[in-house]
Amino acid sequence: MWKRVKKFFADSETIFWARLQAALGAAAVAVTYVDPAVLRPILPPEWFPWLMVANGVFTEYLRRRREPGLGD
Repeated sequence: MWKRVKKFFADSETIFWARLQAALGAAAVAVTYVDPAVLRPILPPEWFPWLMVANGVFTEYLRRRREPGLGD
């Protein structure tokens, strides 16, 4: 089963992260389409910029970890 999971993500942490973001984004769109106030207690608006920065840093980390020549 693990080989199938790795094959689905092309053996790449970056692709896994991108697909996870897409799935969570689609779920958030569906939930907020029904009732936009649902995410307000979970994600306060002032946290959004910090989450975007953290997401960028984590994505960069995953990318550099995968590419041997980028981190030098």
